[in-house]
Amino acid sequence: MKRLVLAISLGTIWFASAWAQQPGTTPQFTGTSTPMDGKDLSVARRSFDAGARSYWHSHDNGQLLMVEKGVMRTQKRGEKMRELNAGESDYTAPNVVHWHGAAPKEPLVQINVGFSGGSKWYEAVTEAQYNGR
Repeated sequence: MKRLVLAISLGTIWFASAWAQQPGTTPQFTGTSTPMDGKDLSVARRSFDAGARSYWHSHDNGQLLMVEKGVMRTQKRGEKMRELNAGESDYTAPNVVHWHGAAPKEPLVQINVGFSGGSKWYEAVTEAQYNGR
């Protein structure tokens, strides 16, 4: 019986110490969450006038786009053109050829996150592609 009480006591102490917070702090995570170095990330904001857009291009390590304001049009080669509204995002995997820009009647502010590496640029987006045809 003493062993059982000792095991329960040690388990309780271990559990309490594993989850203990510093006095006056609020828990922020459940489980282990470790900050990682972001030196290989680039983050930028870019504005587009209504109707402005990039050429077709790709990124060696992918790209994350987020719409801060306005409406974004984006398309990955071989897929349908999509529209994204403020608060929406789109991830393009490494070496996937795509384009993005503002909708025809509204300017766009985008936030783009790059994962290091370079970009390859291709031809201009045609009016038909831009209009989803």
